[in-house]
Amino acid sequence: MDGADTAVGLASLPVLQPAGSKRSGEPPSAAVLHPPPDGIAARVAQRLGAAHPVRAFLVIVLAGYALLVGLTIGAGLLLTSYLVSNHGLAKWDNDVNRWLAKHRDSTLTDLSWLGSTLAGGLVIPVVVGVLVTVFLLRRKWLLAAFTLFVIGVESGSYRATTLVVERDRPPVHRLEGLDPTASFPSGHIAATVALYGGLLLVLASHVGRRWFSALAAAVTVALVLFVGWARMYRGMHHLTDSAAGVLMGVLALAITLFAARVAAAAKSRDAEKRATS
Repeated sequence: MDGADTAVGLASLPVLQPAGSKRSGEPPSAAVLHPPPDGIAARVAQRLGAAHPVRAFLVIVLAGYALLVGLTIGAGLLLTSYLVSNHGLAKWDNDVNRWLAKHRDSTLTDLSWLGSTLAGGLVIPVVVGVLVTVFLLRRKWLLAAFTLFVIGVESGSYRATTLVVERDRPPVHRLEGLDPTASFPSGHIAATVALYGGLLLVLASHVGRRWFSALAAAVTVALVLFVGWARMYRGMHHLTDSAAGVLMGVLALAITLFAARVAAAAKSRDAEKRATS
């Protein structure tokens, strides 16, 4: 995925336009970032008494982040303290990694490096940095906030979880020298779902064509499978860690999308108050 090209395409979205309205000559806004007038996000914005979109956005993000951290830590402790030790899950989990390690070759190893790097600590910051910069320069505040915070919620949840939940990485030769007790969950997979999946979701919402939505969904699934295979192939995560990464990414994306919708609702409330004052 080319961050610059994606930024140019997404930056054309009028994401602060109230849902259901259009400006002359502009494409329809990304519906996924806008709440229906009587939807849950609009009601939450009203309940919060939020007239400022930034405050509304941050309240939802922080509350969602705290909830996600609690859920992920709880799931990790349940897995490591009970499921793995009492139900023979560890052997099955490790056998997957052993099979992948047994079938390593130079071509697959190079491919696994590509899949791992695509969602790693080098590429993700560059993609986010390019997108956020372009969005800010074009005054697309909500898109910039969504892009920055969706990866922030995911990454912050991953870091907080690994501080509490210790799980050894698979018992195979590892192709990367990372913390050997930070196997749960897979941050790479969570980042793939949250960032790449989120951007594709917003873009598909903007395009508004079923074929494009299906294509975006297929690309997201393919990316998740590719990155998941790469991380397990390289001996960095178990299959259960990868599954947890998918769930973490989905929840981080849902939290940030909801925060964006509440912020859009607060923006509409603020505009209505200004119009009547």
